[in-house]
Amino acid sequence: MQLPIDVKAVVDEATNIDEASKTPVSVTVYVDSTCTDDALACVYRAFTSTAPHARVTYRSLADALRSPYPGDDAGVIVAGLGEQVGEAAAALRAVGVPAMVVTTLPALVAEIAAANGHAIPQGDIVSAGGKQASGLARLSDTLRGKTPLSGFVYSADEEPVVLTQELEEQLLERMGAWVVAACRDKRLAFALAFPFVRRPLSLEAVGATSVQNAGVGLVVLLPGADLPVMTLNQAKMLLQIAAAYGQPMSLARVKELACVVGGAFACRSVARQLVGLVPALGWAVKAAIGYAGTEAMGRAAIEYFEAGGSCAGLADVVGRAREAVVQGASCAQAVVESVSSAARNAAATASPLGARASKDTAQGSPDSGFASASASAAQEG
Repeated sequence: MQLPIDVKAVVDEATNIDEASKTPVSVTVYVDSTCTDDALACVYRAFTSTAPHARVTYRSLADALRSPYPGDDAGVIVAGLGEQVGEAAAALRAVGVPAMVVTTLPALVAEIAAANGHAIPQGDIVSAGGKQASGLARLSDTLRGKTPLSGFVYSADEEPVVLTQELEEQLLERMGAWVVAACRDKRLAFALAFPFVRRPLSLEAVGATSVQNAGVGLVVLLPGADLPVMTLNQAKMLLQIAAAYGQPMSLARVKELACVVGGAFACRSVARQLVGLVPALGWAVKAAIGYAGTEAMGRAAIEYFEAGGSCAGLADVVGRAREAVVQGASCAQAVVESVSSAARNAAATASPLGARASKDTAQGSPDSGFASASASAAQEG
């Protein structure tokens, strides 16, 4: 079968796990003596690794001021109410080391740092809880190059944040998102060394690819021209997710996956039928299905690997996710057809000619009665 995807291109684009697993990663954790125990325990668990390419060192907060190590890929400050936290973060940034400030006292830490003349960039303070900032504020931060974590607002009245299991998982995910944003050149190496980075890295791949495929559906005008581009993007995304979880893909597995992703013909077929029903919104329909299909496949792959799955069953999981999207789109098609039919009937009834036709059909009009009488008279004559 001729696949709508270049398998060799997928393999060539696949991230080299072997290379990433040999890329050295260096992190120093600086501990503020006033930090909470649960924050320190969470960071300690997160950065415990048996990967031979990872080096993690623990030092006091004062060491960040005296001798920050410029060879680090990241510095992590576990912060409490120490007055030197902001200065220590600034010292790390001054030698080119991105600094993540992990704390259960985010509002107070920010306040103290600013009061001491060393304000910490909002995106570098990572905590659990908080409230989502407005969409406009998040967009503003994104345009200014801040990390997505600056989309959370904290209140000193609700601190310290008590790390329940749910909030600890949330904190780990936000820490992982910070690493992905701040250490882009080595983010796969980080994911292979530290499991808390894997999900955020994979989610970023899903989000970026879904938006890409929505854009392809939006701008591609030639019938069928969008399919090879979308399927190549989806296959690359799935390989990136597999790589983040340390799952190497053999050529045979890549071909199997390509066959499943190539089944996007079904998604595209439903999209084409929906476009026919609502041609004025055809661009939006194609973009929505391109986005939904890609996101469903990616999130299914993430949950599969999170549960301990291997590449052997990935194709089946992705295939089921794709079929769920096709079924959902088919239901949408049925709804659109029903609404369109009802609209046509309503329009016909509301029209003067349509209303008269309906009345004539139900009761018979004077004109039709006259015509019948005339015909009878003609026959008698």
